[in-house]
Amino acid sequence: MSKKLLVVFPHPDDESYGCGGIIAKHVQEGGHVTYACGTLGQMGRNMGAPIFANRETLPLIREKELEDACKALGVSRLRKLGLHDKMIEFEDREELAAMLMKVIKEEKPDTILTHYPGYAVHPDHNSLGAATMRAVQHMPKEDRPVVLAHAFSKNHERYIGEADVVIHIKEYLETKLEALRAHRSQTESALKDMDLGAADVKEQYSFFVEERFWTVDVDQFDLIDR
Repeated sequence: MSKKLLVVFPHPDDESYGCGGIIAKHVQEGGHVTYACGTLGQMGRNMGAPIFANRETLPLIREKELEDACKALGVSRLRKLGLHDKMIEFEDREELAAMLMKVIKEEKPDTILTHYPGYAVHPDHNSLGAATMRAVQHMPKEDRPVVLAHAFSKNHERYIGEADVVIHIKEYLETKLEALRAHRSQTESALKDMDLGAADVKEQYSFFVEERFWTVDVDQFDLIDR
């Protein structure tokens, strides 16, 4: 993979679930990783297990968890975009794209990881992924980074085919788990019920075994009105 990687996801913990292994691998190989995180996950429903957060304290808790997770993964630079959780779909697409264009120009990534619009389940995922691709559409083709998109909606392969970038992350699993544990308010309950030594772990929790992305041509998307 390229030496400068830009990850654009909307929530704290998206980076750890979606590409924690890829980030850890990239860093170990000497690469530079910037995470542009859209929100602080202010509207998350999980408050810890047992509960230790409330609606007022959650943003600060999740911000600290995000910083700790990025440190565990070796993220070189964390950029907090200041958007509001569960509201990205209502933001002006072109304004979002302009903001992300500024990030891209400053970071100069060779590769961007983001969500696949329409196939990433959460409206924030789909909207920020679309805005990222819209930003790249505005760039001259010769200057564009490679865009890899993360899809995980039900039956997504029926519509977009199989992923062409599949990174096996067994070697980096402990680092990914350390990052996920840093997001304690969101992951503590889920992780304690998982048996990572189980024979069928791949079927149950495939994101602990491999991380899958689709190389996309951003020009295939009509992103202006979506």
